[in-house]
Amino acid sequence: MPKLIPPEDLAAVHMIVAQHPEGVGIEALQKALATTPRRSLQRRLAELVKRGRLLSEGRGRAIRYRIVPPSTAEIVRPEGQPGTPAAAENYVPLSAAGAEVRMLVQRPIAARTPVGYNSAFLDGYIPNTTNYLSEPIRQRLHELGRSPVGERPAGTYARHILNRLLVDLSWASSRLEGNTYTRLDTQNLIEFGMFAAGKDQLEAQMILNHKAAIEMLVENADEIGFNAYTFCNLHALLSDNLLPDPGASGRIRTIPVDITGTVYQPLAIPQQIEEFFRQILAKADAIADPFEQAFFIMAHIPYLQPFEDVNKRVSRLGANISVIRSNLAPLSFVDVPERSYADAVLGVYELNRIELLIDVFTWAYERSCQRYTVLRDALPEPDPLRLRYRTQLRDVVAIIVRNIQPIESETIREHAAALVAEGDLPDFVAMVANELHHLHEGNVARYGLRLSEFTDWKLRTQTSVSRARE
Repeated sequence: MPKLIPPEDLAAVHMIVAQHPEGVGIEALQKALATTPRRSLQRRLAELVKRGRLLSEGRGRAIRYRIVPPSTAEIVRPEGQPGTPAAAENYVPLSAAGAEVRMLVQRPIAARTPVGYNSAFLDGYIPNTTNYLSEPIRQRLHELGRSPVGERPAGTYARHILNRLLVDLSWASSRLEGNTYTRLDTQNLIEFGMFAAGKDQLEAQMILNHKAAIEMLVENADEIGFNAYTFCNLHALLSDNLLPDPGASGRIRTIPVDITGTVYQPLAIPQQIEEFFRQILAKADAIADPFEQAFFIMAHIPYLQPFEDVNKRVSRLGANISVIRSNLAPLSFVDVPERSYADAVLGVYELNRIELLIDVFTWAYERSCQRYTVLRDALPEPDPLRLRYRTQLRDVVAIIVRNIQPIESETIREHAAALVAEGDLPDFVAMVANELHHLHEGNVARYGLRLSEFTDWKLRTQTSVSRARE
C-alpha cells in the first residue's frame, strides 16, 4: 500500500508553484525545498497533478508545473476525496484551491506563522478591474438570484419575503456565532416574543438585534449604502446590549483586539483603522456587480475588525445590502456549516486567500436561492399604494403609537392628510388601521418603535376601550 503524503507537504509544494504563474521546473523547486529529497518531491508533484491542483507541461527535463486557475479547478470534497457526500463531512463542496486553504488553516496553531494586517491586500484591489468572483460565477449567481420584481423600487423583493427572511437570516447568522436557538425557537421569538426556556438571554438579544438590523436594511433599501452611516448604524443595532462598553456600539474601535483560534493580530492604531474602514467602503461602493460587492465586504470587514466585536455579523448583513437594493434573492446563510465558514475567514486572516470563502459564499447563495424559489414563484403583485407610501405608513403608525392614540379613522386622517394625495387618503387610512390592528411585539421595530412604546400604547388604549364599554 503506497504511503500517504501528509497534507502539509502537498501544500508546501503547491505554495511554491503558485509563486510562479508562468510555470516552474523541478530544478527550481528542488532549490526552494532544499530539505526535500528529489524522489519525494516527484511523488508530491505527481499527487498534486493527479488531484487536479497542478498542471504539468512538457516532457523529461523540460517539464514545468503551474497551478490550476481557481475558475477551472476541479470541484472536490473535503480531504480531496471526489464523491464524498458533503452532508456526511458537514462541509461545503470545495474547489482545489479552497481545499488547500482548508488544509493550511487546519494545521496546529503552532505550525502557522503569526501575521498582522496587510494593507496591500486592500490596496491591490481595483474596483471593476480586480474581480474576486469570476465572470462565470457572477453570471450563475445572477441567474439564481433573479426575482420577478427586478425594475421595481429597491428592496421590493425583500419586503415580500421579509417574514421568512427575518427568521432565516437571524437564526443562521446567530448560529454561526455559536447561538443555540433552533429555527423554531427563533421563529417564536421573532413572531410572538416567546423566549426559549433554558437559553441564555444573550442569545435572545443576539437574535432580536439581527431582526432589528434586517428590518433597517429592508425598510430603508433606497437609502442604505456602502458608507460609514449605514455600517455604523448596522453595527449599533447588531451589538445593542451585547458589548461591555455600550458606547462602543456604532463606533470605530480605539482599542486593540485579539481573535481566539488564529495567529492573526488585527491592526491596533485607531487612525489607521478608520482610514482603511473608509477605503473599504469607498471601494465597495464603486463596484458595479452586486455579488462582487457582497463578497468584497465579507472578506474585508472581518479582516480589518473595525469594531470592538460583532464584525463578522456586520459583514454578513452588510453583504445583503447590494442584493436587497438590486431586488435579488437575499443571502440567508442557512445550512452553512460553522467549520466551513470559520476556516474560510481564517484563510483571509492568515493567508489573504479568498478561495475557500468563495466556495462558502457561492454554495451559501445557491442554498438561499433554493429556499426562496417557491416564495419567489408564488409572489403576488405588490400593492402599489403600499409601495408609494411605505415611508408615510411607517411614520403615521409610529405617531399614533407614541401619542397613545386609539385606532380611529379620524385620528389617522388628521395625521395623514398632509402626507398623502387626497384621492389616496381613504385607502391609506384603511391601510394604517389594518397595520395597527396587526401590530405585535414581533414587528414593532419595522416602524421604528421600541417594545416599551408598543406595550404602553397597547395597555393604555385597551384600558380606555374597556372603560368606554363600561
